[in-house]
Amino acid sequence: MLLGAKDGKWYFERWKNLTALKKKVLLITYYWPPSGGIGVLRCLKIAKYLRENGWEPVIFTADGADYPTLDHSNDHDVPEGATVLRHPIWEPYQAYRKLTGKPPGANVNNVFYVQEDKGRWAHELAVWVRSNFFIPDARCFWIPSAVRFLCRYLKAHPVDAIFSDGPPHTNTRIATLVSRKTGIPWLADFQDPWTQIDYYQLLKLTRWGDARHRRMEQEAFRQASKITIVSPTWKKDLEALGARNVSVIPWGFDPGDYPPEPRAVGGKFAFTHLGIMGYDRRPDVFFKVLADLCRDTPGFQEDLRLKLVGQVDQSVKAALQGHGLMGAVEMPGNVPRSEALSLTLNSPILLLLLNQQPNAQGRIPGKLFEYLAARRPVFCLQPMESDVAGILARAGAGQALGYEDEAGIRQAVLGLYRQYKTGELLQPLASDISPYSIQSLTREIAGFLDEIAG
Repeated sequence: MLLGAKDGKWYFERWKNLTALKKKVLLITYYWPPSGGIGVLRCLKIAKYLRENGWEPVIFTADGADYPTLDHSNDHDVPEGATVLRHPIWEPYQAYRKLTGKPPGANVNNVFYVQEDKGRWAHELAVWVRSNFFIPDARCFWIPSAVRFLCRYLKAHPVDAIFSDGPPHTNTRIATLVSRKTGIPWLADFQDPWTQIDYYQLLKLTRWGDARHRRMEQEAFRQASKITIVSPTWKKDLEALGARNVSVIPWGFDPGDYPPEPRAVGGKFAFTHLGIMGYDRRPDVFFKVLADLCRDTPGFQEDLRLKLVGQVDQSVKAALQGHGLMGAVEMPGNVPRSEALSLTLNSPILLLLLNQQPNAQGRIPGKLFEYLAARRPVFCLQPMESDVAGILARAGAGQALGYEDEAGIRQAVLGLYRQYKTGELLQPLASDISPYSIQSLTREIAGFLDEIAG
């Protein structure tokens, strides 16, 4: 155990740290700039506001990670002068590209949600191998060297607490082992659950593989001093598995990313969706309603636009083609965050699609809060009553309907179209979204760190 080492320098450094103005927290995160996408924002935005709450972040992240997208526009949020420890990582994605015949650099990190071409035996084999040998995920080869590096580093540079963010739950596993070896209290944050995540059922697991996932998950629950997760339903789900001291910290939004005064928008009657539109988010009935209104409602076809920003599954493209909507569709692919924010701010309607999976009740996508901050109405489709529906209702920021509710979808779209024609839709909403500010949420996290560091 490193904590009990009789090392004069170590104790002196520990004393110096404890008497400093700011306490130190080690943030263990795979996603960090230059990574793009929504996943990087959780730790990045928390790190940005920790200092004003009495905590100095020390970031541990991957060196040479195979990120799906790169986006240097996030660099300005890295706290000035913060210690960023980059440790080498090896990931199997390049081998997967060769096995499946995909070109170098192709995005293969979302194989459970998006297949841009039809699956093949090589893909099925790769999923089976990933499921049973890359545990908890494809970054697992990083774990042993990361743990050794951090234990050495922390002996010379002690911290008061550890914060990890998962998935990927390689982060969670590293934090479990480092906290166990050093005795440093640990706050385990979950953007998504582990064995209850929607794609877990898509893993081709053997009984041995499933047991190993669940054993690691339980070890994390026992070692963590505090656990946070993004939704009330998922909090209950974790507690049902034995997790203790669990609190809800939603994703939130950073006010610094948005203009102080919301503004009106112009342009076409556009629905904008940002992020992955996988096969389990394919809104067939919604597409049918739009196609029917194009045929039956004068002017609707000329006004309609669908902006699908990010990865789009081939089955979604086929559905759009089948309904004759491709003429109204724009698919720019992945874009830098600055451009994504501009598209969000300038879209009359923001489309939010929850995964059609059993755990959708607790899924609150991070982009929901970016949508709320844009003060634009949110049009949400859900497979069941969800936590998202409650947030939209309380904020007065939109509506959530069932994927199969054709009559409700038609009525809602027509209502929005009437508002569009009168100009009412193009005005900003006056929603109360202050509880979801990252500044407020980081204050809560700092309070949890104060408690566990005691």
